[in-house]
Amino acid sequence: MSESYDYIIVGGGSAGCVLANRLSADPHCKVLLIEAGGADRNILYHIPAGFAKMTKGIGSWGYSTVPQKHMNNRVLWYTQAKVIGGGSSINAQIYTRGNARDFDTWAQMGCRGWSYEDILPYFRKSEDNDTFDNETHGRGGPMGVSQPSAPLPIAKAFIEAAAGMGMKRNNDLVSADPTGFGFYQLTQRNARRSSTAQAYLKPAKSRSNLTIRMNTMTKRIVMEGKKAVGITVAEGSNETLLHASREVIVSSGAIGSPKLLQLSGIGPKAELAKVGIDTLHHVPGVGGNLQDHVDLCIICECSGDHTYDKYGKPFWGALAGLRYVLTRKGPAASSLFDSGGFWRIDENAEMPDAQWHLGMGSGIEAGISKLKNSGLTLNSAQMRPRSRGTVRLKDSNPASHPLIDPNYWADSYDREISLKALKLSREILRQPALASFIEAERIPGPDCKTDDELFAYACGMAKTQHHPGGTCAMGHSDLSVVDDALKVHGIQGLRVVDASIMPQVVSSNTNASTIMIAEKAADLILSP
Repeated sequence: MSESYDYIIVGGGSAGCVLANRLSADPHCKVLLIEAGGADRNILYHIPAGFAKMTKGIGSWGYSTVPQKHMNNRVLWYTQAKVIGGGSSINAQIYTRGNARDFDTWAQMGCRGWSYEDILPYFRKSEDNDTFDNETHGRGGPMGVSQPSAPLPIAKAFIEAAAGMGMKRNNDLVSADPTGFGFYQLTQRNARRSSTAQAYLKPAKSRSNLTIRMNTMTKRIVMEGKKAVGITVAEGSNETLLHASREVIVSSGAIGSPKLLQLSGIGPKAELAKVGIDTLHHVPGVGGNLQDHVDLCIICECSGDHTYDKYGKPFWGALAGLRYVLTRKGPAASSLFDSGGFWRIDENAEMPDAQWHLGMGSGIEAGISKLKNSGLTLNSAQMRPRSRGTVRLKDSNPASHPLIDPNYWADSYDREISLKALKLSREILRQPALASFIEAERIPGPDCKTDDELFAYACGMAKTQHHPGGTCAMGHSDLSVVDDALKVHGIQGLRVVDASIMPQVVSSNTNASTIMIAEKAADLILSP
């Protein structure tokens, strides 16, 4: 074995960078971080508005779903990060955690130590908040969390429009109960993206006990009996074996982690047999339980340049860039989705079951239509889907894309709530507070009225909200993959640490919770 480490972390994303920092803080631990993607040198990774380029391919694997049979066989673009920092380097920087009940539900499902009271200290530990320092928020942690630096009047009017419909204002959408509408807090510091690559990994790079290897594809986990002892990585046409004396920690995300486990012979025996992989350890839950939030949108034409669409033109874009360099203000300092909220669609729901993000333009994300004039996009998504999908191998080649099937709307309840949230978006956008800003709804437009018409529109325009989770679920059932300490059931020296361990995906954006998971995991690893 050419190289040996105490810990090998596979995946330098939101969780992997946290782990690399926390584990290497112990000078007696020799740590290797492996990342398939490259460095975050492109300035677009650091300017907040660079998000507009991210879902269109920069720093992404280029995945798509299999045809979605409950969405008229639509194939959806499926952005997953392939760059150091992972999702935290390419997302819209929205910092939400979900509802306290999300984590209490995990505990009720048998995940000991994962109630809201248990995990709150890890959220606070990670956070350096520019506004709050209280029982919910922390200050002085690695991750910059800030109020929007460039809110526009139309965003304020949107919050007023929701309030006019009885949906309360909420000045802290990160609180234990995020019900209401307001401005999101963002993972930014001084109007720059605060990714885990910048916040956690960069300060640790100089440590002699931390090795970082980027642009390196992990092919499989190496097993000796029921113990993980290392990994093999591709180096040209050759394989190199890297040894882990203590643990292999898989942090490749809700798609990448189950893919790697299955490539390594760890997963459902019948599925592995289909692609000619010998089963080394039968874990039927690997790659199952995929949950994701699916977005639907309304796009309106504005009555003037009330959003940032014009800055897509070269002259205006250059002007925005210059303003950002000189003042850290203006369009380039915007995440483009800095306001929104949470609300109940199902009156019987115990907590908000839908989320909204207001986009400062049209055509911001891949596959979403762009208007000729300035536009406004309102995304809505159901937060607690009942449908469950899968991540499976196409074949035994590590370079092949996996078969991603979110199985959207397999449960008709999900479709019902999603379409009701879409209708509510229309109502919000028609409120008097927005009348002076909005010319007309253009997409889907006033001719789209019936439930059948809205369903057809939704199937054609729906997109992932980039929140997959659950594919290596924590718990103690026959379909659970990891235990409360995130150790893979039945295997020594192997953990999974990322959003894939969520038994139920949180009712919000997932990045903050993924960072929390890694913070807690680091404590579990170093203080068993």
